[in-house]
Amino acid sequence: MSKKAIAKRSRVKQKRLSPDDRRQEFVAKATEFFAEEGFGGGTRALARRLGVTQPLLYRYFPSKDDLIKEVYRTVYLEPLGDGWEKLLADRSRPLPERLKEFYEAYTGVIFSRTWLRIYFYSGLKGLEINRSYVGIVRDKILSRIIRECRHAVGLSAQSRPSAAEIEMAWVFHSGIFYYGVRKFIYEAPVLESKEQMISDAVDAFLAGFAHVFGEKESVRRSPVKALV
Repeated sequence: MSKKAIAKRSRVKQKRLSPDDRRQEFVAKATEFFAEEGFGGGTRALARRLGVTQPLLYRYFPSKDDLIKEVYRTVYLEPLGDGWEKLLADRSRPLPERLKEFYEAYTGVIFSRTWLRIYFYSGLKGLEINRSYVGIVRDKILSRIIRECRHAVGLSAQSRPSAAEIEMAWVFHSGIFYYGVRKFIYEAPVLESKEQMISDAVDAFLAGFAHVFGEKESVRRSPVKALV
């Protein structure tokens, strides 16, 4: 068979993508591109990676910033639906069980070389992705965890989390996050069982929260003994 015939046959076999499917393909491949090259890579190089012309890429995404925003929405925002928040808030189940299930699901999304590399590249580039994502984690995840911890130890869950509570929650959350960094970015040895790591981290955090904040509240509420 001649080369022309093979090429023609190949073109016939290729399925024409709908605009939505084409857009999703561009986002998926752009995600891989940014994970490998960082955000300094230009749209011309990206178009070559996609196997399309630069004008066609601009037809779907008028600017590189528009494409980056779509990658951020798809990779970082879509997984953070209200399902996880509902899971954390379900007081019909023990809090340790809820936290362990949440972090199993959460790490199932973020523990990949692509997700983590994009996260670090965007931070080094000074993009809004990191600041926005950190704010979402603080407001939708950590604040909810603190409210559930307060409820579990008999404290009021109505007031806003204190700076100390937020910081303690960040230390807990970041410890789990860094397990993924060590494994997928540094390729360093880690505890083989991710489930055990999460279980141990949750147990230590809950015990620490009860000890630090539960005891502080007990001391604050107890009557002051007169000096004799």
